[in-house]
Amino acid sequence: MGLKISIAAARVNAGYTQKEAASLANVSKKTLSSYEKGERLPKVDVLNTLCQLYGCTLDDIKFLP
Repeated sequence: MGLKISIAAARVNAGYTQKEAASLANVSKKTLSSYEKGERLPKVDVLNTLCQLYGCTLDDIKFLP
């Protein structure tokens, strides 16, 4: 089992700002922020889009409580 990273860390590692990533994933910056804080879970299609943008897989992501 490899190390898992947060959605926020994956975004930063990929070189995106919240605003850029939110725009590319067709969600608001506020919504992306709530995913990164663990306040909401993204829908599967949004999560897949984020993983594609960030160059990671669902297995690489840990979800905050």
